[in-house]
Amino acid sequence: NGAICIQPCSPSFHGETSFVCEDRKWQMLSDACASLDVQSLFQVRKSCTDFGRCSYLLAKTGPLSMHFQNHSCQADFSCIIPDILSSPAVPGNIADIVELLKKISLLLSENVTRGKMQSYSRIANHILNSSIISNWAFVKDRNAGSILLDSVNLFAGKLLLRNGSESIQEPFIATKGYSIHRNTSGKSFDFFMEFNSTGNITGHVVIPEEELLRLPRASKAISVAFPTLGAILETNQLDPAFVNGMVLSVSLPEELQNILLTFEKLNKLEQVGAQCVGWHSAERRWDPRACEVRAHNVTTVVCVCAHRHRTYRSFSILMSPAMPRSSVLDYITQVGLGLSIFSLILCLAIEAVVWHHVTKTEITFMRHFCLVNIAASLLVADALFILAAIVHNTTLNYQLCVAATFFLHFFYLALFFWMFTLGLLILYGLLLIFFKITRSVFLAAAFSIGYGCPLVISTLTVAITEPKNGYLRSEACWLNWYETKALLAFVVPALSIIVVNLVVVVVVVVKTGRSSVGEGCKSQDLSSMIRVSKNIALLTPLLGLTWGFGLATIIDSRSLAFHVMFALLNAFQGFFILLFGTLLDRKTREALRMNCLSSRRK
Repeated sequence: NGAICIQPCSPSFHGETSFVCEDRKWQMLSDACASLDVQSLFQVRKSCTDFGRCSYLLAKTGPLSMHFQNHSCQADFSCIIPDILSSPAVPGNIADIVELLKKISLLLSENVTRGKMQSYSRIANHILNSSIISNWAFVKDRNAGSILLDSVNLFAGKLLLRNGSESIQEPFIATKGYSIHRNTSGKSFDFFMEFNSTGNITGHVVIPEEELLRLPRASKAISVAFPTLGAILETNQLDPAFVNGMVLSVSLPEELQNILLTFEKLNKLEQVGAQCVGWHSAERRWDPRACEVRAHNVTTVVCVCAHRHRTYRSFSILMSPAMPRSSVLDYITQVGLGLSIFSLILCLAIEAVVWHHVTKTEITFMRHFCLVNIAASLLVADALFILAAIVHNTTLNYQLCVAATFFLHFFYLALFFWMFTLGLLILYGLLLIFFKITRSVFLAAAFSIGYGCPLVISTLTVAITEPKNGYLRSEACWLNWYETKALLAFVVPALSIIVVNLVVVVVVVVKTGRSSVGEGCKSQDLSSMIRVSKNIALLTPLLGLTWGFGLATIIDSRSLAFHVMFALLNAFQGFFILLFGTLLDRKTREALRMNCLSSRRK
């Protein structure tokens, strides 16, 4: 497994094909076999700055190179199109055509006339055909789709408009342009295009009137539609979410900041939510921070997107086949977090009132000290969870998102490590009866475990993954999974602590489930069941065992029932801590009663 085999191409092609051994079978890794020789087309030396009057010295290593010696061909390079269109769209040729289009956009993008744009679109259309999308998976350069998108955007952005508008249509790429000024009553671009042999797809771009008022002078707006490019970009994305509409690119003046886009869904799935995204050209990934959903139904999605000339120029919609989106989940999370935060504040307030009454012995001091830190860590983590969602949905500040993720990671880890400390304390109270630990030793050990370990883990995580832009995931201010597996820095410690605390609960059940001397059989079984049930109910939220239900969402990620159960148990964890850790504790209730009586006497 993992061995690489390289084979030469057939005689009519040049290049090589790579295979990798997986499960005792050779699987194709990349195919660089090409029949075209377009590399020689733009090995050029300019003798002047104006393209129409330039002469190029071309390497004559292939049948296509001679075409550019023809002066009329230099005007729109249409003479090379027959050779390109007659070539098979195999992975090697796709890679060479992408490189050709890149060089054209870099070297020949001055004065892009209608003829130039038509030729450019015909070349691009050849490798965007829906029938050859699967070939893109074996292109050697995994960023080829992103390079193509950037090249088309650059070239189309230089398109010259005749009489204030332009429209160039190919089956799998369409370009439209309009002159715009501040007195225009709002501009829109409508696209109706073929997606495959069985159906068409639509897209709609609107520049709101209030945005046009920002223009200081007359300008132009260019939009390019790609019905199949989303599937091509998917082949190199590790995220399982798939593009479910056409990719719409826009080239606008820098003064225009927001646009409205309407996407028709390719797959009309009712049970899965939609996400509006922008293509981050620097990081080469879909970024949900660029857009937000304005409206959503079974067939279409309306997005409001932020146009940034250097980062976000292309937009689409994603549909995740794994995670079910439901208003029930959102409602549970919102209500649960609100109740959890209120409960934790109340819990800390009660602990502050009864502190001197319930911490008279060493063991009760240690228990309540752990409880206070568990409540405090979860309170801060819940508040940061809300803040991270606000940062992600309302701003595009990457550094702020990194900071929110770091502290969210730290305090959720602190929550688990304090629950781990409480578990160790319970074992100490049950098993080491005659071994006494001083308060100072306990505090030093508890702070080292409760806050020291999370600080080390969270700091190492951001230090290792952030320099590679692999700290954050694209759809939220939270740890990355698909590229760097940074999420393991939370999952592994959390699951390890859950396993240890589960052992603690088993020990407690065994120790407290034993019957007292002199009890009859029926009363013995009844009292034993009551003690066991009470201990499990008390310890499950305090030791974080409810988080173990997260494993069910991993095993069957499409089950809404598992997600609802997980959301219910964890969103309400603060309420459970208040109930089982404070209100049902006998000494705490007695201390509260004494405080109430003393207050009445005064």
